[in-house]
Amino acid sequence: MTSLKRTPLHALHVELGGKLVDFAGWEMPVQYPLGIMGEHKQCREKAAVFDVSHMGQVILRGENVGEKLEALCPQAYATLKEGKARYGFFT
Repeated sequence: MTSLKRTPLHALHVELGGKLVDFAGWEMPVQYPLGIMGEHKQCREKAAVFDVSHMGQVILRGENVGEKLEALCPQAYATLKEGKARYGFFT
């Protein structure tokens, strides 16, 4: 059996009691102890964190890679520290 990949937030999902399942090769939470309606209420009335780190990863290498990426995406990447992430989209 192939082992499932885990996101950087895996330990937090376990600590918070997330029900973890195989989601396209990733061990991801589908529900927490509050239940779906409780989670919905928490999200609407307070705050929520969504782990989307399984959705895609790109590794860029080379000189001035931040500036080159900025030519494709309307986001400031040149100042992004190594090992960090930023949401964005291609234009």
